[in-house]
Amino acid sequence: MVVALKKEEILGLAEKAVNLAQRKGVDEAEAFVYQGLTTDVSIERGQIARSSRIIDRGLGIRVIVNNTIGFSYTNMLESEAVIEEIVLKAFKSAKASKPDKDWHGLPTKKTFSSVKGTYDKRIVELNSEDLVNIASIMLDTAEKTDDRIFPIEGNVGASYLCKAITNSNGVEGFDHGTIVECSLETIAREEGEVTPACFEFNIERTYDMNPEWVGKEAARLAASALKSKRTETKSTDVVFTQFAIQQLFHYTLINAVKADYIQRNQSAFKGKIGEKVASEIVTIYDDGLFNGGLRTWKFDGEGVPQQKTPIIDKGVLRNFIYDNYTANKETKESTGNASRAGYLSTPNVEATNFRIMPGNKSPEELVSGLKKGLLVYYLQGAHSSNPASGEFSVVATPAWKIENGEIAYATKGAMLAGNIFQVLTNISELANNERKIGQLITPWILVENVKVVGK
Repeated sequence: MVVALKKEEILGLAEKAVNLAQRKGVDEAEAFVYQGLTTDVSIERGQIARSSRIIDRGLGIRVIVNNTIGFSYTNMLESEAVIEEIVLKAFKSAKASKPDKDWHGLPTKKTFSSVKGTYDKRIVELNSEDLVNIASIMLDTAEKTDDRIFPIEGNVGASYLCKAITNSNGVEGFDHGTIVECSLETIAREEGEVTPACFEFNIERTYDMNPEWVGKEAARLAASALKSKRTETKSTDVVFTQFAIQQLFHYTLINAVKADYIQRNQSAFKGKIGEKVASEIVTIYDDGLFNGGLRTWKFDGEGVPQQKTPIIDKGVLRNFIYDNYTANKETKESTGNASRAGYLSTPNVEATNFRIMPGNKSPEELVSGLKKGLLVYYLQGAHSSNPASGEFSVVATPAWKIENGEIAYATKGAMLAGNIFQVLTNISELANNERKIGQLITPWILVENVKVVGK
C-alpha cells in the first residue's frame, strides 16, 4: 500500500526547491507540490471491468529573473539531485525568455480562511472491494428499475488529494481533501429503438453518496427517452437542468468574467461593472470557501487565500475574477482564482465554485407552471460556443416536451440557438434543487423565449 507523504514532507520539498532557486540568484521563486492517490473501479458494457490505483506526485518550480519567467516540473521527488535539475531548467528557461512588462511579482503572505466539508477519513480508508460493492449496488438498482435498460459505462472512485506551496515572498500553505464519486451512463432499447445515452452521478467531498439513486435515476432517464418524437421549430420556454447549464455556462458565462478574457477584449462584459446584465432574480458568487465545494481549498494555485466573490447581484454585474498576474495589471487584489493542473502547469484564471443562488420552487413546480416548453438535460456541441459574443448552437439530446404542466414525451434532434447574455436576461424562475457539477453549483433554471429548431 502506498503511504501518502505527510504535511511536513511536502512542505519540506517545496521549501527546498525555493531555497535552491534562490541560491542560483533568481529574483523570485515559487514551488508547488501536488499529491493525488485515487482508487478507481470502471464499468464497461454493464460489467465491472477493472480496478486501478493511480498515484500522482510532483513538484513544479517557477522562477523569475529580471521580469522573465521560467518553469519546470518533475514527478520524481525522491532525489534532491532531480529537484536541483528542474530548478536549473527553470532558471535557464527564464534566462532564455523575454521580459514581461506586466510582471509585478509573486503574491505575498496572507492569512488563509478555514474550510469545511472537504476532508473525510472514511474516503481515505475505502479500498477496491468497497468500491466494487458500490458499483454493484448502482448496477443492480439500474437493471431492476427497468428491464429495457442497458448500462454502458460508469465509474466509482475515491481520492485523497493534497497540495503545498512556498514562495520567496513568505507564502507557505498546505491543504488536503477527499473526493468520492459514482456515475452511470445508460441507454434504453425497445422494439428496435435505441435511446441516446443518459447519465447520472453523485460526487462529494465527504462520504455522503447514494449509488441506489444514481442507478435508478440513470435508468429512469433512459427509459423515459423511448418513443421520442420530433419537435417543432419555435421559440419556447426551456427548463435547463444542472448538466445542461454546466455545459453551456462553462464555455460562455464563466469565461466572460475571467480577468484575462476581459484584458484581451474577448468578453462582452468588458466595461459593464455596475450595469444590469441579467434578470433581477439572478445572483451569482464565485465561492472558493463553499462548504463541501468540489473546488473548495484554503488557497489557490499561487498561495492566495480563496474567497467568496460576488459576480452578479440581483442582475447587476459586480466583479470579475483574478489571479495575481491579471490583478497586478489593473492594480487590484487577486480574488484567489489562480488554478493549475497540479504540478504540471503555471497558474491561469479559473472559477472555483461558481454558484447560481437557488430559488424557492421545487423542480416539479417549475415544470407544472408551464403550458408548453422543453426540459433539457444534456447538450452536445457546447464547446463550440463563442465566449466573446456568447453565441451558441447546441443539440439537446435527449430532451423532453412539456405540455400542460407535465412531461409529455421525449424529443429528438432539437437544436437550441441563441446568445448566453440574452439567456441571462430571460431567466424567469430558479428552482431550489441546487447541485454541484464540477465548478458549477446551480439549481434548475427556467429561461423564456429560447429558439428551438426541430428536425
